[in-house]
Amino acid sequence: MKIVIASDHGGYELKEILKKYISDELKYEIVDLGTNSNVAVDYPDFAFLVANSVSSNQAKYGIMIDGIGVASSIVCNKVPNIRSAVCNDLFSAKSSREHNNANVITMGGRVIGSGLAKEIIKVWLSTEFDPRHQTRVDKIKNIESSFRK
Repeated sequence: MKIVIASDHGGYELKEILKKYISDELKYEIVDLGTNSNVAVDYPDFAFLVANSVSSNQAKYGIMIDGIGVASSIVCNKVPNIRSAVCNDLFSAKSSREHNNANVITMGGRVIGSGLAKEIIKVWLSTEFDPRHQTRVDKIKNIESSFRK
């Protein structure tokens, strides 16, 4: 399974740690969409790359890390067919997959440490969507499609 990952400067260091963890320990194919240093960049550019890759089926899941996680999630949720969730704790990670079938996770590199981030990713990737919540996900899709022209 292919997973795309990106960050802005606030999430760069955590992205580098998670990239290695996801590929080496969890054994997923990981594609890094940038940034490549902790020099200041604009998070919308990288959040869009992640969301667009998932929306266009180039990857099954996306991970975006900025300073807090909120800003990138807002960007990702502007892209059709994306259900992005900020997950800086284990319960949110599990619930976002199980209840919302989230396909992009955003996290805050300035909010959580690498140990917790690894656990969050492990829980998020291993949690299956519970089909009894499909009606609610369909309602989300219907709201989204009502704004398309």
